Amino acid sequence: MSSSSVTQQPSRRPVGDALEHRPARSTVPLAWAGIIGPVLFTAVFLAQEAFLVHDYSPLAEPVSALEAQHHGWVQQINFVVFGVLTIAFAVGLGRGVRPTRTGAAGPALFLVSGVGLLGAAIFPLSKDATGVTIFPVGHVIAGNAFFLSSALALIVVSLRLRRDPRWRGLATYTLAAGIAVVAGGIVMNVLVIPDDASLHDFAGLAQRLIILVVLFPCRIALSWRLLRVASGRR
Repeated sequence: MSSSSVTQQPSRRPVGDALEHRPARSTVPLAWAGIIGPVLFTAVFLAQEAFLVHDYSPLAEPVSALEAQHHGWVQQINFVVFGVLTIAFAVGLGRGVRPTRTGAAGPALFLVSGVGLLGAAIFPLSKDATGVTIFPVGHVIAGNAFFLSSALALIVVSLRLRRDPRWRGLATYTLAAGIAVVAGGIVMNVLVIPDDASLHDFAGLAQRLIILVVLFPCRIALSWRLLRVASGRR
């Protein structure tokens, strides 16, 4: 049989060499939402704390307790804005990383965390006649949904990042951050949140360490990478 009669079969390129997934330019504002959200949320609650220096203890009280203070509507709006920006970030992240079979789970969990923030605004904290802060059940559920879905989102997203060369460098960091948030949540529920817990007086500090040292920096790093990918940069 002559070589000319042999049908040439097209070569199959490995998945890793496949054409890169390029998100639409409309993903750029969604990436900015992921950056602005944590920064703006932090700036607003820190500003409130500065004005409530004699009525509020960042060391002992969680961020949500600002809703129970004078002008608590400011923190409610802060939750709403952060929730909307988080949902936008979740949509952008889903567009920006190469799709995988179960890859939608991570961005979906970030979306749930955004809904949790909206719930924190819908069910605000208040004070009774004696000045004791009241935590509505709806707010507790929303808060747990935010922290748990945020932690799981980082863990799940890290698996998808490993499949995309443009994101692979953030995979280990994202996984570690997710595990750290889970561990922090366990410590909070065992040693901090219960009224008789040994670290109850440091509830505000513990919460701020989780969000400001672990969760927010990782989310900003992911958003910054999303911005570069959506802008066509490495």
